[in-house]
Amino acid sequence: MPGEKPGAPDGLHLPRSSPIEAYGKGGFAFADMSHRGSLLCLPDSIWAWQVTKPGQIDRYSLARVFDAASGIDTLIVGSGTDVWVPPRGLREELRAVRIVLDAMQTGPAIRTYNIMLGERRRVAAAFLSCAMNAAACAVCMP
Repeated sequence: MPGEKPGAPDGLHLPRSSPIEAYGKGGFAFADMSHRGSLLCLPDSIWAWQVTKPGQIDRYSLARVFDAASGIDTLIVGSGTDVWVPPRGLREELRAVRIVLDAMQTGPAIRTYNIMLGERRRVAAAFLSCAMNAAACAVCMP
């Protein structure tokens, strides 16, 4: 996209927020569409996100979150099937712009995001995709 930040999410999927309806098999379903790969969900849009593993999550990969900080209170990070402890520096950078970071595996992160979105809270989310088999996923994509 013109004016796109290098390394930033590369494709707008939806110009509004939406609950995540299903996940697994390397992707997500939302708003009657699907996406393979990771997602960055902001209060006003959903973007494809180039991050594929927790170690790639940093201020640079979250540039859109920092740019929208005035409209976000909480950032939920879904780290795929891995448990990820965010680096102290990233927590401090987010705290400096008044965003609370909450990291967990992608399944619980989606459930938390959907609840907070339903409560009309100022929430953003960064979800790493996970290639689960259907037996391991409660709301897996068909």
